[in-house]
Amino acid sequence: MVSPSLRIPAAARVFDPAINTRCPPPHAVVMRMRSRSRRSIAASASPPGDASIRDPISLPSKEPPACASASFSLLFGHSPRSPPGPLTSADLMEASGDGLKVAYQGCPGAYSEAAAKKAYPSCHTVPCEYFETAFQAVENWVADRAVLPLENSLGGSIHRNYDLLLRHRLHIVGEVRLAVRHCLLANRGVKIQNLRSAMSHPQALAQCEQTLTKLGIEHREAVDDTAGAAKLIAEQKLQDTGAVASSLAAQLYGLDILAENIQDDTDNVTRFMMLAREPIIPRTDKPFKTSIVFSLEEGPGQLFKALAVFALRKINLTKMESRPHKKKPLRIADDNCSAPLKHFDYLFYVDLEASMADPNAQNALANLKEFATFLRVLGSYPTDVSEA
Repeated sequence: MVSPSLRIPAAARVFDPAINTRCPPPHAVVMRMRSRSRRSIAASASPPGDASIRDPISLPSKEPPACASASFSLLFGHSPRSPPGPLTSADLMEASGDGLKVAYQGCPGAYSEAAAKKAYPSCHTVPCEYFETAFQAVENWVADRAVLPLENSLGGSIHRNYDLLLRHRLHIVGEVRLAVRHCLLANRGVKIQNLRSAMSHPQALAQCEQTLTKLGIEHREAVDDTAGAAKLIAEQKLQDTGAVASSLAAQLYGLDILAENIQDDTDNVTRFMMLAREPIIPRTDKPFKTSIVFSLEEGPGQLFKALAVFALRKINLTKMESRPHKKKPLRIADDNCSAPLKHFDYLFYVDLEASMADPNAQNALANLKEFATFLRVLGSYPTDVSEA
């Protein structure tokens, strides 16, 4: 959710040629594979963009469990690679992210960067100007992961990222919840009574609306992100404008914290998704979620029928979101009227409390696939059970 009013400097964008050097040079491949045929050597020296190359991070590869083969075939249209296979949830959850490059949207000091650090404590964060830039960074091997917001307890869903999930072929490999604690920041020496305006991301301003009004700050100015607002105020040395941002942003940009926890609701949590080029192997030894998207034929009872495939198998749904189908937004219905009626065609995004290693979940999706006009699994991943 980025407006043209603020642009992150080129130096802060995602382009870092030093990052995209993950595949070994051809001569190194030849040295390690001298005994193989020339055809094998050529295949091993594929460029980083080649889909045949596995994510080359230094985590232990695991053989997929037997129960995962059927679910992977159903989910992604192919069996998991063997060996090395996709990462398991154990690889993902136990890893500190040492050496990983994790893309996020915003300037350094943004809440998204804090979420990336919570997901991968030892990672190298890569700021991106737009949400789509973060998706592209992972797809193009500039970054290993992306951590992007999916929903907020006050502001609701981040619809842009739902649309981008469908446009790109990345997989959700985890989730992380982050408690958002807004602060009112200003340049050194500026007092609250000097402030006439507050600058931040539109959602942050909305989450602090009542508090800002009580402090006598009436004017609002929306920009790209919270940390970007702090950076702009520091660079332009504004004396009558404060930023709504994190305490980390205050440290990074040399601003004073005039007030802490200024959000109107203390329970302000954002749920972020962790994205990767490869899916992970689902398991049943810890809580898992599975995120799917599907569409249905028009008609009475179609959505009820779709939800029933989960209810009959006692699979709980934790979230359901409908979005107009962008590629075919309108459908024509023949309702025996003089003129045909046009209706929106919808996609349904659903989160299940189930792992795709569970036969119940596999059977439910196989059942749904029988009558859904479109079905795609966005990821099956461990539930974040930590404190926000």
